[in-house]
Amino acid sequence: MGRTRVLLADDHTLFCTLLQKLLEPQYEVVGSVEDGRMLLEAAIRVRPDVAVVDISMPMMNGLDAGRALKRMMPHLKLIYLTMNTNPDFAREAFEAGASAYLLKNSHPSEVLQAIHDALRGTSYVSLPIRQAMEKTFIRDPKALSRPQHLTDRQREILQMIAEGQSMKEISYVLHISQRTVRFHKFRLMEELGISTNAGLVQYAMKSGMISPV
Repeated sequence: MGRTRVLLADDHTLFCTLLQKLLEPQYEVVGSVEDGRMLLEAAIRVRPDVAVVDISMPMMNGLDAGRALKRMMPHLKLIYLTMNTNPDFAREAFEAGASAYLLKNSHPSEVLQAIHDALRGTSYVSLPIRQAMEKTFIRDPKALSRPQHLTDRQREILQMIAEGQSMKEISYVLHISQRTVRFHKFRLMEELGISTNAGLVQYAMKSGMISPV
């Protein structure tokens, strides 16, 4: 049996390089990508056993990409390695099928342990996140800050608008007409009660789709 195949997804090249050096003695790193769309395309091509994913990535954030990835490859082990300490996002990650949620300031041994646990069928959560999740559940078990009522397409368009992409650019990337993009934008504003692009950007930041500048 060959070595476990790992795919990395993070828009910080230096971090990906360091992570690859950490993992290569034990695992076969089959690639690294910089955004969520590239992650989905690469996963189809290289068929990894494990994906180590950041949350804040351009084009498609790690949570939406991870959800789509698990639909395509249910047996893949999804590991989140992020700076995002919001326990709501960690809970959503596990609801989407993640096996682990770690912070980037974790000790390197934690990353190796998380992958090891995931391959054994158990989950791993960094201690600060686990403690924050417990407090959140006690306060409000149903609390989630992200827009669960939006469709996948609406989330895609919301993130791309928040990243400053034009109607033409969004149309090209998603292979839909500009008229369709404008329709989705109108519905987004209507459903969220937001009347400006600035409001959409603020909502996307609050929901973890993009990082504050």
